[in-house]
Amino acid sequence: MLLRRLLCETPKSSPFSRALSTQILLGAATTAETPSTSKYDKLIDSAGGEGDFDTVKRLLEKRGRDGLFNTCRTFKFIWNDISMLDDLLAALSGINHRFARESAHNCLIARLSKLRLTPQALRVAEIAVSGGFCSSAATFHPILIEHTKRRNFEEAWRVVGAMKALNVRPDITTYNYLLTGYCRVGDLEKAAGILTNLAEEKVGPDDRTYDALVLGACRVGKVDSALKVLRRMKEEGIVPLHSTHAHVIGAMVRLGFHKQAFQYVMACAGRDERLDCANLGELGRKMIRRRRYEDVKVVLKEMRKRGIEMGDELKEFCEWNAIDDEDDIEFPDRDKVGNGERQYGGRLPADVARR
Repeated sequence: MLLRRLLCETPKSSPFSRALSTQILLGAATTAETPSTSKYDKLIDSAGGEGDFDTVKRLLEKRGRDGLFNTCRTFKFIWNDISMLDDLLAALSGINHRFARESAHNCLIARLSKLRLTPQALRVAEIAVSGGFCSSAATFHPILIEHTKRRNFEEAWRVVGAMKALNVRPDITTYNYLLTGYCRVGDLEKAAGILTNLAEEKVGPDDRTYDALVLGACRVGKVDSALKVLRRMKEEGIVPLHSTHAHVIGAMVRLGFHKQAFQYVMACAGRDERLDCANLGELGRKMIRRRRYEDVKVVLKEMRKRGIEMGDELKEFCEWNAIDDEDDIEFPDRDKVGNGERQYGGRLPADVARR
């Protein structure tokens, strides 16, 4: 125990003593307890902070052999001094364990992207692919996430170009990030261009692709188009995500389709308890934010009837309004008809009613 403390606390220890300290600590961890990701993260952060990249390499190799993934905290030390990047890359390239080497590069790319150091992240990705350490499109996904989230679409397309230059074929997830980014800002023209790319490259859409299209239609107020996309999903046997339904519910409430939003939720109800919980909860929250308090009570009544637990926002609404299980509330007829209700005549479109 004394040897362990002296090795760990010596301020200017030699490379040999640092390596020996690492072996002792890892030996203690493996004999006394199962190695944990947090244990490795602390050791790697400590070694990296001291510039001891030989130890960082050994720890990452040992971690890979133990079958433990890296985390967002693995390369925490890089935040303090980005000038360490070249030394770190040299250490990563020397890792002999294939899983550990690939995992380390991907984790570093994700960390740099999260820190918005996307040029450095792209450089690491290019080195990883050209060096044969990584070969999938997933290596570039964290960089795309950051660019599309910040609406840097030109930079995002440069990442796609770099992928193709390295013979890494963009997958559906790659295009989904771009598609979702364009749909989030309501740029349906650019979104249509993504669909053209998918067709040309023979990449099939998935549930995230359709989720983005529904989001885009709802963002520009085209609820009819969103419902057509949902119908297309049904025809192709693709199950909508919970977020896809949430886009429709949110748009209907925002545009004044209050009764239609309730009817839409009821048309989807009874097939999946988790979906019912998500849809009714989403509708209730949207109604609260629109101050449609009588409509919220109707949603609550339906949730109780189906035995669905309320979320915190709905529970707070019940407590504030002193609503208990004995309340008998009917859907109000006195509400003014919104613009959306006039468009549909107070009824849900036929294609949704049939679902």
